[in-house]
Amino acid sequence: MVSVIWSVVPPDIVAGLFLGAFFALIAVGYSMVYGILRLINFAHGDFYMVAAFVSYAILGAITVGTRVNWGNVVWVGLVTMLAGGVLAVAVERLVYRPMRRAAVLSLMIAALGVSQILENGVLNIPQWGSNYLPFPVTPPASGFDVASVHYTWTQLAIVIAAFVLIVGVHYLVNHTMVGTAMRAVAQDRPAATLMGINTDRIVSLVFFLGGALAGAAAVMASLYYGQINYLMGFSIGLQAFTAAVLGGIGNVAGAAVGGLLLGILESVGTGIFGAQWALLFAFGALVLTLWLRPTGLLGERVGQRV
Repeated sequence: MVSVIWSVVPPDIVAGLFLGAFFALIAVGYSMVYGILRLINFAHGDFYMVAAFVSYAILGAITVGTRVNWGNVVWVGLVTMLAGGVLAVAVERLVYRPMRRAAVLSLMIAALGVSQILENGVLNIPQWGSNYLPFPVTPPASGFDVASVHYTWTQLAIVIAAFVLIVGVHYLVNHTMVGTAMRAVAQDRPAATLMGINTDRIVSLVFFLGGALAGAAAVMASLYYGQINYLMGFSIGLQAFTAAVLGGIGNVAGAAVGGLLLGILESVGTGIFGAQWALLFAFGALVLTLWLRPTGLLGERVGQRV
């Protein structure tokens, strides 16, 4: 049934869905933080990078050979999500919270500083360094063929897992009391405080969710590409931020749509023009979209930073 459905979809679009799944998960975290603090958290991509090294270290310690044990991958993935969330909360508590009333530019510079600290911290760990490191496990190549293109079950599972996580976050934000508190803080933080909402706790929760999603994306991308590097967070962080802007920053659904669309655009651009032109094609589409719709595809839902 899966093969029949995917047989009518061009291969470049299918490949773009895999790439877009990573972008979407990270873009949702970007978008949520911006919606709460009006902060472009340039360190967010490095939460993803650190989480990838956490999963690498744990799986490397418990894995014999390279054959994948899916039970281990699942629980290591959950631990990695927890690590990504805790790292994000720690950065918010130690760096961003004391500067909350500072100028937006100061916060952005602080975010760049955190990014450099994380990147160079990983770089200077002797066991890791600057080399590309092979991920400890290799997913099986079994899967299905569509129009002479082979897709693995791991790739399909990545898309499904990303979809489930994003739907879960969307439900949390839009259909729960906690989500109502998040939207209240994003809209008017002083009024939310007067209504009895613990705004510091809500901000920490948003950072935790964003970091956890980045951790999930890190495990998925590491399995997909088979290698990690200390600079892996910079490029995907920039692309995820672009995806959030494309979909409508501050909007969870918009960030997810933007991530998938950017992944498809890059994949199609690679297929048409070659890999060296993929980013030009994708970012050209972004500029055109924002020219026609400055708030992004699904609009913008953010409050004023106070």
